[in-house]
Amino acid sequence: MLDLNYVRENLDAVRAALEKRGMGGEVLDKFAAADSERRQVIAESDQLNAERNTASREIGALMKEGKRDEAEARRKAVNELKERIGELDAKRETSERQMRDLLSTLPNIPHETVPVGKDESTNVEIHRWGTKPELDFEPKDHVDLGTSLGILDLERATKITGARFAILYGAGARLERALIDFMLDLHTREHGYLETLPPFIVNRDSLFGTGQLPKFEQDLFKLEDERGFYLVPTAEVPVTNYYRDEILDAAHLPMKWTAYTPCFRSEAGSYGKDTRGVIRQHQFEKVELVKYSLPENSYDELEALTRDAEKVLQLLGIHYRVVALSTGDLGFGSAKTYDIEVWLPSQNTFREISSCSNYEAFQARRANIRFRRAGGAKPEYVHTLNGSGLAIGRTWIAVLENFQQADGSVIIPEVLRPYMSGMDKITRA
Repeated sequence: MLDLNYVRENLDAVRAALEKRGMGGEVLDKFAAADSERRQVIAESDQLNAERNTASREIGALMKEGKRDEAEARRKAVNELKERIGELDAKRETSERQMRDLLSTLPNIPHETVPVGKDESTNVEIHRWGTKPELDFEPKDHVDLGTSLGILDLERATKITGARFAILYGAGARLERALIDFMLDLHTREHGYLETLPPFIVNRDSLFGTGQLPKFEQDLFKLEDERGFYLVPTAEVPVTNYYRDEILDAAHLPMKWTAYTPCFRSEAGSYGKDTRGVIRQHQFEKVELVKYSLPENSYDELEALTRDAEKVLQLLGIHYRVVALSTGDLGFGSAKTYDIEVWLPSQNTFREISSCSNYEAFQARRANIRFRRAGGAKPEYVHTLNGSGLAIGRTWIAVLENFQQADGSVIIPEVLRPYMSGMDKITRA
């Protein structure tokens, strides 16, 4: 969430920044109106408080002079002032609550280095790594590969649950597990992240803290009981909320966490998109990277986090590129995001496999996560960052498609073989 005082004092600058994202105008108009009403209420309340203080002094003087009837008349007037001041205080609280509610629907302000553009077509490529696989045959997509190898079943998953679910079998399930273990080992042993296994169910406060609520409730799976719990859409939610309503020691920053979780999303706004296969599922798995950073270091930490996610694909030997998202494609809470896009031969294009974002103080302000510098300094909001390191299902797809052979088998990348008991190739069982 944006800082209320900053928005109030820099309304035109905030409006200009959010216009680059194509949003914010109507909400800011309502915010300004509520703030104007708040200011008027405070001004009237201050005036009445001054009158009440003056009248109280006069009542004391009248009582000393024995003018009890006049004092009682003045006291009645003071009580009326007090009632009016109470009404004004309630109006002020209503205006301030309205302003906070409006702020909760506004996205983050883009960092000055974010490319300005209307949508994903204006994203800017930063660099590429590796080369496309040289296939002397027509590449199959992951659905045809997985089905022919007997490691993927979409029809039975649909029977069991519904569309956008999948069942993995044998070497396919083993490959999924191998990718999870490989990524967690890489991030903990080489990149210095602390592994954690968080709850897979979260409450409303956690989802508000990371920005999924209230704006994106339709994208979540809510449990039908009185507690108001939700299935996690990503490990970002529970891990970022570990320190909600706490004050951290600046000496302990940055903190770096990695977590595996299943992820559950309704994909409410994507019906008809990526319906074939397992690219866009209601249930999928991720290894997530989360950081808490000092504000002055957070953009260096973003670069490092992105490199950590890239390293997964480098070790697998899969061609990819990194793009900087434009203002029109930026996520709700992000101030800056890099997308890592992996090459898929069947589509002859790059597809997103990780988004690495700096939220600055946006999430920390919503979740009230602060830190204190040495010497008893005033608490400040931490900067939070996160990124997929990586999305497991899409990495599974990338392995199948990039290492497919003409006979329909799939070579297993060398770094994964220790996690698959030495298996070097997936063939039809």
